Amino acid sequence: MTLNEKITLLESRLRAADEHLSLKKDALMARYTTLHLGGPASLLASPDKTEQVQLLLRAAHELEVPVVIIGNGSNLLVRDGGIRGLVIRMCRDMQHIQVHGETIRAEAGAMMSTLSMAAAEASLAGLTFASGIPGTVGGGVYMNAGAYGGEMGQVVSLVEGYDLTGEPFRYSHYDMRFGHRYSRLMDEQKVITHVTFQLRRGQREALLAEMVDFNTRRADKQPLTQFSAGSTFKRPPNGYASAMIDQCGLKGFSIGGAQVSEKHAGFCINKGGTAADFLALMAHVQQTVQAQFGTMLEPEVRILGEDAPAKEI
Repeated sequence: MTLNEKITLLESRLRAADEHLSLKKDALMARYTTLHLGGPASLLASPDKTEQVQLLLRAAHELEVPVVIIGNGSNLLVRDGGIRGLVIRMCRDMQHIQVHGETIRAEAGAMMSTLSMAAAEASLAGLTFASGIPGTVGGGVYMNAGAYGGEMGQVVSLVEGYDLTGEPFRYSHYDMRFGHRYSRLMDEQKVITHVTFQLRRGQREALLAEMVDFNTRRADKQPLTQFSAGSTFKRPPNGYASAMIDQCGLKGFSIGGAQVSEKHAGFCINKGGTAADFLALMAHVQQTVQAQFGTMLEPEVRILGEDAPAKEI
């Protein structure tokens, strides 16, 4: 059985098992990423409850259909050829947040900005840094997202979800092995469904004011009105990627419709190009910085999918 036949059978089985499960065939991934780039996914599922996540994983595993997990797509570059297989989008449809004393349990699809606001409104400190990060809780924990000295790994106490066979897992803070823009889940095939955060008491008004300050600073420095995937490269051990890129004279440099932001050199933006343009720009930046500083910048953006097939000229 070909992969296309397996995906057709998978869709049929899923629709029969749960008529309320959101499924889209050949969904253009450009619509589901903040870069607005990427070709079609064979099948895109948007579960709205934990049971649907397990159903998707078990059915795909049984048919040997490849699975890719995404959140809000705010740290994602999908190649022009798209993604062959099942894409499970954990975003907005699973966004329930519960506050219990000094802990918060959130579903993976909740936005980090919403989580940050819920914590502040409950007078809980530790999540103000996340107020302007455009990703989901699941995506943020997966890559240990952070800003202004804070990281998700500093406040996570428990992560729950499934592996790709549909078997549940529970990881403590220690189990997650958090590092700079890293957790063990980046090396494993697992899906986050819930995260529990251990916070501390704070003053509501002070927390809200700090969030306003962080978001004002972010808007002043970053190209928030243009299509990007956040910081394109991770911070190298010997400096800052944005400073190195700027010192190489690359601000405003373009390849096709991809450009190094003129506002912040750490951001590459999409001005109507293709994923191939963006990848070529990233490669040029890496090569230029390595030639000048001896440092190979490592992508912070997550790159998925296949290149578009060559076209006859």
